[in-house]
Amino acid sequence: MITHVIAFALFAALAHAGGIGSGGLGTGIGLGGVGLGIAKTAAVVDLYAPPNYEFQYAVGDPQTGDRKEQTEVRVGDLVKGQYSLAEPDGTLRVVKYTSDDINGFNAVVERIGKAVHPQVLVQKAIAVPAVAVAGGRGLGGSLGLEGGLGLGAGLGYGLGKL
Repeated sequence: MITHVIAFALFAALAHAGGIGSGGLGTGIGLGGVGLGIAKTAAVVDLYAPPNYEFQYAVGDPQTGDRKEQTEVRVGDLVKGQYSLAEPDGTLRVVKYTSDDINGFNAVVERIGKAVHPQVLVQKAIAVPAVAVAGGRGLGGSLGLEGGLGLGAGLGYGLGKL
């Protein structure tokens, strides 16, 4: 409250001395003939600047096979562009698009090239018919090196009927 009283007293004293003035372009406080002024300027701000831009980029990596590019132009509310990329199946996808406030977003997609899908080879196991031996004796052994190392031996005796 005391600060309000002091501020009002200072304001009244300066007003009586004729040191406070207000003009069309600025406001100032005068103290004993020395003026302190703060000018107010009206800045012109364009609140609607139509967006205009253009950009493009491209990537081509021979090590990974990554290949793509894009271009786009915007003038006001109209946007036109195109991008392309290499698909994993060997084709090239090209997308051309436009966008505006009347028609919205429209894209035309084109695939260039023939899709190639790698064939996966599956090796099937070959069934070997079992042979039954009745009343025989056997001694066997094996050594395998393909796809691993295996050693085995066996001795058997069997009785049976066919």
